[in-house]
Amino acid sequence: MKHANWIAGAQVPPRGGEYFPDANPARPDDVIGEFPRSDAEDVAAAVSAAEEGFAIWRRVPVPARGEILGRAGEILRERKEEIARLLSREMGKTIREARGDVQEAVDTAFYAAGEGRRLFGRTTPSELPNKAAFTTRRPLGVCGLISPWNFPVAIPSWKAFPALLCGNSVVLKPASDAPASAEAFVRILLEAGVEPRALNLVHGGGGQVGRALVAHPRVQAISFTGSTEVGREIAEVAARTLKRVSLELGGKNAVLIAPDADADHALDGVTWGAFGSCGQRCTTTSRLLLPESMHDRFVERLCQRARALVAGDPLDERTDIGPLVNRAQLEQVARYVDIARAEGAAIATGGKPNDALPGFFFHPTVVTGVTPDMRIAREEVFGPVLAVMRYRDLDQALAWVNATEYGLSSSIYTRDVSLAFRAIDEIEAGITYVNGPTIGAECHLPFGGVRQTGNGHREGGWGPYDFYSEIKTVYVDYSGRLQRAQIDNR
Repeated sequence: MKHANWIAGAQVPPRGGEYFPDANPARPDDVIGEFPRSDAEDVAAAVSAAEEGFAIWRRVPVPARGEILGRAGEILRERKEEIARLLSREMGKTIREARGDVQEAVDTAFYAAGEGRRLFGRTTPSELPNKAAFTTRRPLGVCGLISPWNFPVAIPSWKAFPALLCGNSVVLKPASDAPASAEAFVRILLEAGVEPRALNLVHGGGGQVGRALVAHPRVQAISFTGSTEVGREIAEVAARTLKRVSLELGGKNAVLIAPDADADHALDGVTWGAFGSCGQRCTTTSRLLLPESMHDRFVERLCQRARALVAGDPLDERTDIGPLVNRAQLEQVARYVDIARAEGAAIATGGKPNDALPGFFFHPTVVTGVTPDMRIAREEVFGPVLAVMRYRDLDQALAWVNATEYGLSSSIYTRDVSLAFRAIDEIEAGITYVNGPTIGAECHLPFGGVRQTGNGHREGGWGPYDFYSEIKTVYVDYSGRLQRAQIDNR
């Protein structure tokens, strides 16, 4: 089945007439559909529609916008299982995790609905008599949203709901590995009552659609989630037209286990953090720091857990770990394991594709003997590969946690409250968990990182409402005479 772009509420085929297949990574012969291989002309049409939609949507009262997004949340909740199964089939996440992906969008919708009555400005006293001073929020205009494949419903919701609540119109470019999930998401927002011209969807590759969207002079803001390399390029291109840019990029997240930690509890967290979603999360636990006293026994038990994980059809409730998203990702993970071996690390378990299954499966992998200078300790693998590092003391461990260019999520397992707060203070990351794995944020709290993980903006919580709105300062002088502010009249 051939799908289309959504422009001004209508299904529009690509102007170039080209399509790409969207296949199930667990069974590559299972094709979900063919999706538009769009180009700059398709993007231009979507931006023009979005400009028309902006003129209408921005006039809808903010509480009414919130009610519409709340309805979208209700529909998402009603169709949670249907969308989760599509998501799981399309990109390989287990059905249990896929339900969580959709639930994140439900929660984000309801949070946005509440913000419809909380899009506050500020009032403050004026320095002059008979004069009022306050601020209001105004939308930016057309916003380009570029979302990844690993959370194909949750992350578009993080971007679209606050953008729309603030009164902007959007053009969404989803990843080519998860176009069907994005289409289902857009259909629901339109059904809920979002102005059709204010919500546009253009499929296609980053080199064609993404570049055109970032470079378009009438797009006022770009929100991108993806690799640091692409994020840098987006920042450079967007700077030419002074666009506002939000970048949520890579991670190389570490779990530090202190000598006093509850080992059983930590083992549960590390197993989930490292191998959930087949390691295809920017918050994946990709480094594990163990004290010498715990190292050997903990690694032994971790390898047993990894080998016991059930790989298979993501739609099967018994499956623990699904496939990597495509063959290129499978090959990248295998290359990093080879690099780790070449640099002197050892493969404690896994380390190769799972050839017993038809899709892009890779055995959960534990790499030991890792040192901070190795590439496996510094670079994002985006697969089920955990680098284990043996530390001497806590000063060394905390230094190693920070010995990477990224700074997204982090974790420490300890019973010592003083050590926990020391880690919170010293770890350079946007998120720190105490006695929990390096997972993401709850929808009402900020999500994002420091260093090469992003450019300072946050998704989730109140942060995106600041990103997607302009502050306008208003002065009302009712004195009836000229008053000169910032003049020394005293």
